[in-house]
Amino acid sequence: MRKNVIITGANRGIGKSMVEVFASNGYNVWACARKRNTEFEAFLSSLSSCYGGWVKSVYFELSDMTSLTNGIQSILEEKLPIDVLINNAGISTVGLLSQSNINDVEMLFKVNYFSVLRIIQMVSKKMIVKRKGAIINMASLAGIEPNPGKIAYGSSKAAIILMTQCLAKELGVFGIRVNAIAPGPIETEMIHQYDNDMLVKLISESSLRRLGKPIEIANAALFLASDNASYINGEILKIDGGR
Repeated sequence: MRKNVIITGANRGIGKSMVEVFASNGYNVWACARKRNTEFEAFLSSLSSCYGGWVKSVYFELSDMTSLTNGIQSILEEKLPIDVLINNAGISTVGLLSQSNINDVEMLFKVNYFSVLRIIQMVSKKMIVKRKGAIINMASLAGIEPNPGKIAYGSSKAAIILMTQCLAKELGVFGIRVNAIAPGPIETEMIHQYDNDMLVKLISESSLRRLGKPIEIANAALFLASDNASYINGEILKIDGGR
């Protein structure tokens, strides 16, 4: 029997890779994104045709709690089991505190932290009834390694890390595992916020001397979601090429 997974931030980068990896490994997918896009819809349709099962789009705005709640509620109303939840969506900023607009920092936390908290709050209730489930949050090395210019983004991801560890203890008693992935620099649109000199530096800090690929994060998520990771809970998996 196919399992069902919710993936946020599914229309590009790591999230899009996750949708394909999970669909190709026998999962039905709710692919959540911010705005409807013809190219994205065609991509999801092609996955359904290629791998069977279903891949459905769900659209909502993470920074708008009403929109988010309605979007997740539309999934819950299908009354299907939710086996896996992947909170992948997020935004990033780079800037010293002296150059940061507090309103922008508040928006970042709305998207990177509070939206994740709300989604887990809603979905975990369904998993508790089933007494089984896997939740995977997207953290970041920025939440582990302090660096100038990362005070806002890094703090939001540090909050995700502690949230993950707290929820692993809260939900573990119900058979729900909660883990996080902390990627290093990955070849996505987000990496373009850095100039060439910084990219060279980031690559040099990796023992593998390259950036990571979205599929490498997606494959790790597939493992954490699987029964092969049945005794892994509260783990923060760093995927950084050996910095």
